[in-house]
Amino acid sequence: MAGKQTEMIHGSAKGFDLLPAEQALMILARAQADAAVSVQVAVPAIAEAAALAAQCLGNGGKLVYVAAGSSGLMALADALELPGTYGIAKSRIKVILAGGVAGLTDMAGAPEDDEDEARRGIADARVGVGDCVIALSASGSTPFPLAAVRAARELGAKTIGIANNPDVPLLNLVDVAICLPTPPEVIAGSTRMGAGTAQKIALNMLSTWMAAELGHVHDGLMVNLFADNIKLVGRARRIVMAVTEVGEDAAGQALERSHGSVKTAILLAAGAQDLTEAEGLLAQSGGKLRPVLAGLKV
Repeated sequence: MAGKQTEMIHGSAKGFDLLPAEQALMILARAQADAAVSVQVAVPAIAEAAALAAQCLGNGGKLVYVAAGSSGLMALADALELPGTYGIAKSRIKVILAGGVAGLTDMAGAPEDDEDEARRGIADARVGVGDCVIALSASGSTPFPLAAVRAARELGAKTIGIANNPDVPLLNLVDVAICLPTPPEVIAGSTRMGAGTAQKIALNMLSTWMAAELGHVHDGLMVNLFADNIKLVGRARRIVMAVTEVGEDAAGQALERSHGSVKTAILLAAGAQDLTEAEGLLAQSGGKLRPVLAGLKV
């Protein structure tokens, strides 16, 4: 088997199914680790992509994920976690999957070739100028994300592509290309394994640094989280305590005054006179805590 790296034969593939279970599983574990390491060469591109995504969201645009198959699952996981983790409004995040919602329980192969459906997805999501589309394809040549990117570009959106093969159509089409050169899969072509692992890591990195660029991360703390359960309410209180060094009661009171907004609660606990002042200071700083906290300490 020749061609794309994602379709090549792994060095340990011959006789793999005859190996003792523990030996075979160790090969799989090492392959996953090798895939994770491959992400490191893409760090400059991931940084550029995070800045682009942050710029679009910061200016009021949407973040739109497009993918098929296993790549779609990676995209969906990243998209669904952003509102709760970083407080990004659900209305600002869209996911366009080959096969639609039904494809989540019946991952047929045909939808990934449906270019018309991809274009309809972009139109239905009202993608346009100011939006950022992140398209994923392990091979880099899947018709569905390619068609979606072309449609998005025609409408003036910015585009980011993530693929696991170099010099492929997707990476040659987008504004920011992220190549994750994962080694051949132990099970040839099974990109839910190494390629999927690398995509998940890259998406985690991209969206985390995007959030940091937007001011939603402070000293490694998620200061813009949406606390909608007991665990997160406790986490929000601890975040206010860690940033301001106030006690638990004071942190809880600040969160009550801020109606659960962690950033605003931090400023109230740090000395802002009232909710209006805290919100105004945040607006002036573009939602970033550090410059406001420095001013309050003067």
